[in-house]
Amino acid sequence: MFLSNYENKIDKKGRVSVPSTFRSHLNSLGYNGFISYPSFNHLALEACSQDRIEKLSNTIDTLNPFEEKRDFFATSVLSESENLQFDTEGRISISEKLLAHAKIKNVALFVGLGKTFQIWEPKNFEKFKLFARKKAFQNRSNLKWENKQKGELS
Repeated sequence: MFLSNYENKIDKKGRVSVPSTFRSHLNSLGYNGFISYPSFNHLALEACSQDRIEKLSNTIDTLNPFEEKRDFFATSVLSESENLQFDTEGRISISEKLLAHAKIKNVALFVGLGKTFQIWEPKNFEKFKLFARKKAFQNRSNLKWENKQKGELS
């Protein structure tokens, strides 16, 4: 899983080191990099493994091929996605287009979200984190533990 958050500087050549725990998880899945695309909801980049983007693509493919929303999703996610490969030192180069979307200049914040992660400009994430914490507190009753063996909620 992708957990916690890590702040790393972007070097003069535009490279940033990916947290070792994130690299290890991706390597355990058989990947030497990840897919990234502009977030719909935030000034951030979404990041995931190849199989996750394939799952998203398959979901888009279930939509009617002649419906506009299929084209909207395919264009907004798949055509904007970039395959970012690790170099020998575990760094990636994020394109100017992706950096501009997230307003990232000198520092990238990698934020673990379980099966995916995001890349943020640190100050923008701090603002969002405060908002998210407030909303999570308000909606905390929606989270329920499921006992998978008995099918009971506890």
